[in-house]
Amino acid sequence: MLSERDLTDLKNRGIRVEDVYQQVDFFRNGFPWMDLEKSAVIGNGILKLSESEVDQWANHFDVLKSNLQILKMVPASGAATRMFKSLFEHISEGKSNKESDLFLTHLNEFAFSKALLSLCPSQDSNEIIKTLLEEKGLDYGSLPKGLLAFHSYEDGSRTPLEEHLYEAAAYASDGKKARLHFTVSPEHRVRFENLVSELVPQLESKFGIGFEVQFSEQKPATDTVAVQLDNELFREKDGSILFRPAGHGALLENLNELQADLIFIKNIDNVVPDAKRESTIRYKKAIGGLLLCIKEKIKAYLVRLDGQISEGLLVEILAYAESHLGIKISNEFGQLSVEEKAEWLKTILHRPTRICGVVKNMGEPGGGPFWCSDGQGNFALQLVESAQVDMENETQKEIFSNSTHFNPVDLVCSTKDFEGKHFNLMSFRDMSTGFITEKTKDGRKLKAQELPGLWNGAMAHWNTIFVEVPLDTFNPVKTVTDLLRPAHQSD
Repeated sequence: MLSERDLTDLKNRGIRVEDVYQQVDFFRNGFPWMDLEKSAVIGNGILKLSESEVDQWANHFDVLKSNLQILKMVPASGAATRMFKSLFEHISEGKSNKESDLFLTHLNEFAFSKALLSLCPSQDSNEIIKTLLEEKGLDYGSLPKGLLAFHSYEDGSRTPLEEHLYEAAAYASDGKKARLHFTVSPEHRVRFENLVSELVPQLESKFGIGFEVQFSEQKPATDTVAVQLDNELFREKDGSILFRPAGHGALLENLNELQADLIFIKNIDNVVPDAKRESTIRYKKAIGGLLLCIKEKIKAYLVRLDGQISEGLLVEILAYAESHLGIKISNEFGQLSVEEKAEWLKTILHRPTRICGVVKNMGEPGGGPFWCSDGQGNFALQLVESAQVDMENETQKEIFSNSTHFNPVDLVCSTKDFEGKHFNLMSFRDMSTGFITEKTKDGRKLKAQELPGLWNGAMAHWNTIFVEVPLDTFNPVKTVTDLLRPAHQSD
């Protein structure tokens, strides 16, 4: 039961009562597992571009970009706490571990080492680590990744925020202006804005183009309720409902407000120094150019479907949907009338479209590309996380475990229809693909709920194309010692 106070809290947050009921229902009944038909592989769900095709599509992008609104979206709100997990353990346990030893041995190779050692001349390992992590020092333990020094240059160091700006000049630009959008946490927004204010004049002078940098925050209306282990609402000591951020799927609301012809999405920590960026830029342009071609094809088919319709046209469109839009339809399609087939294909064509770069699976934790069943004999390409798969089902576990490719969060999206009107992206997510996790609050156990992931269930009903991209375009920093990898070191 919701009290008057609860209803007031919901209204103030912009959360609908029916959304709370739905969330509690998911807590009680769970989310259905994804039904994996098979993993997507090269030749069946994943495109592998030849070198000449990469050049062709990159050139296509360069030819068309001057007439396009291009935007790069970077989720950047996550704190770097997990990045320093081993260093926090070093302090709390009073002894070194494998990663903290590696960190201290190679301390001078980190971009932040000079600033760190200027604040902590001591050689004591505990003092060095505390100065790095705590507020009296660099405060890296509470800052977001986007504001940490990642890479060294002759003239200083750069944060991931800076690297994204440099990178955007190469492909998230129409030749006159580079546009970026960072989603950040409220407590760090001012620091992001101040750093951008310092950088933009220098970058505009360096590249001869303008920079437009926007920021947004996860909306309170996307928070989800928490429940006790018995699925009753978890309440704070003062009796109020506990609301929690709902994961990166909440950022669909932010994405839905962005106006652009092409939107590149890339994680904040997946950046490299200037000298190692060529492959990334080349493939970003290539998947952008390919998506522009696919958009033109979709537009042409939708126009033709409004005219004289023949069985030949329907067969052609269906073949294209299966080969380029990640759709395989049931045999029942053949029993439909010509008019019914045309309407069904219009529905398939008239929705957001994305290309997802995928890399060969090298054992990184996370999701991958799969053909998934909708339970009605149709199959669609989806990015699926391990938490969405019933690992007690040996068949499903084997399909997931044998995936050949991994999702590095390398997307380019088209969120406008063939007439240039903006899709309502909220209409294309699958709300049954959320996550439930167990957490604690004030020593009490609770269950938390995440919305469908931004590139998972939040984009479940988009047209999806998977393209293999090189491993050297995927260089995430999950732990501080990842910064010692060659990809993040100056030559």
